[in-house]
Amino acid sequence: MIGNATPENNITKNPLSVIYKHVGSTITVILKTGEKYTGTLNKVDNYMNLLIDEAVEEYGEKTTRYGRVLIRGNNILLIQLNKI
Repeated sequence: MIGNATPENNITKNPLSVIYKHVGSTITVILKTGEKYTGTLNKVDNYMNLLIDEAVEEYGEKTTRYGRVLIRGNNILLIQLNKI
């Protein structure tokens, strides 16, 4: 599931088209291995590789700040579009 799905907007959408529209927005990405990254989506490609700026990684009790991270699309479990 991508975004904030509710019964009212239960329309099937192409995940890539949704992500492309949110370049510049704050997102949270959860990886299959359990890490969670939150930051500003800078770029996305057709393989859903993400370039995130001002990224904060959370893994267990540990939090680490990064300037920029590249996340491979095949490692992504969930993408949440954050509203500010």
